[in-house]
Amino acid sequence: MNLALWIVAGLLAVVFLVSSCSKLFMSKEKLASQPGAGWTQFFSAGAIKALGVVEVLAAAGLILPAALDIAPVLVPVAAVGAALLMAGAAITRFRLRDKLIAVDLLYLALAVFVAWGRFGPESFTG
Repeated sequence: MNLALWIVAGLLAVVFLVSSCSKLFMSKEKLASQPGAGWTQFFSAGAIKALGVVEVLAAAGLILPAALDIAPVLVPVAAVGAALLMAGAAITRFRLRDKLIAVDLLYLALAVFVAWGRFGPESFTG
């Protein structure tokens, strides 16, 4: 179970890092031209950059506290934050009737799995 939680947390961290790069380093217009980025029309350029920063923090929070053994209790907290982020993404895609909602729901389920596992059976504190 511990290995599965590490793998899922690592996968989520990579997904969030890759996703954040496009939000942080591409202009809103260029990002909007990408497939599945219709949601950008409802957000300002600053809000998109802020989402990128939140995704970087989520990626770091899923891995670094446990890997460095510095406040590993922050891993499930980061997983809850990632789950909330993906819930917001899924709601936005639902409102747009976007088929990529399935991907957001998958990432939401993975983040919930990490939060459940790290708060419960494979907690770093017990």
